[in-house]
Amino acid sequence: MSEVAERLAGVRERIARAAARAGRDPDEVALVGVSKRKPAEAIVAAVAAGLGNVGENYVQEAVAKLPDVRAAVDAQGLALPRFHFVGQLQRNKARDVVAHFDCVESVDRASLARALDAKAEAADRRLSVLLQVDLSDEPGKGGASPEALPDLLAACAALSHLSVDGLMAVPAPGRDAEASRPAFSRLRELRDRLREAPGGGSLRELSMGMSGDFEVAIEEGATLVRVGTAIFGPREN
Repeated sequence: MSEVAERLAGVRERIARAAARAGRDPDEVALVGVSKRKPAEAIVAAVAAGLGNVGENYVQEAVAKLPDVRAAVDAQGLALPRFHFVGQLQRNKARDVVAHFDCVESVDRASLARALDAKAEAADRRLSVLLQVDLSDEPGKGGASPEALPDLLAACAALSHLSVDGLMAVPAPGRDAEASRPAFSRLRELRDRLREAPGGGSLRELSMGMSGDFEVAIEEGATLVRVGTAIFGPREN
């Protein structure tokens, strides 16, 4: 078993234990392996070990390596994973993102949603999106304010080539995993409240939790956890 496969198995065990503590079925939690700064070979090894969702943060890096991932996965007869874009995104990259990804987890403004919708229409496809929420008011981080979410949801729900499937957040770094619990709880509450708003009926996903705190996120209701280092090992930068 490769190192990536061993680490992936360990993460899956931790997901199962966290789900059991919360009285949840571990199958309710999808694992997104975030592979930024990692080569195509590592991603293919993870897919071969059963990883079904791959996340990337940077458009240029993804455009360069994801075709190689797809070709290698196809050559090995493996099921193609779903590709998630999880980083901050500028509108001028919308075409590349629509071409390479199945889900964009970082939609935080209506202008970006409209750009993605236009490119998805041109590509004759429907794109899954999550609305990114800023829960900590950190300078330089993406995300709409909680107060702006109803308007953003309504704007996105009106777009015919986007499927608005849930919320995503990146809490401020804390001293330990427990420090993230209030933010995870708040995101769940926001999702549940927005389900009653216009366009909110499809909001089922909660993307929250990373390598250092995904177990707490699962206890608070995460349906997607974005795990990088715990699967692929430390990054150079």
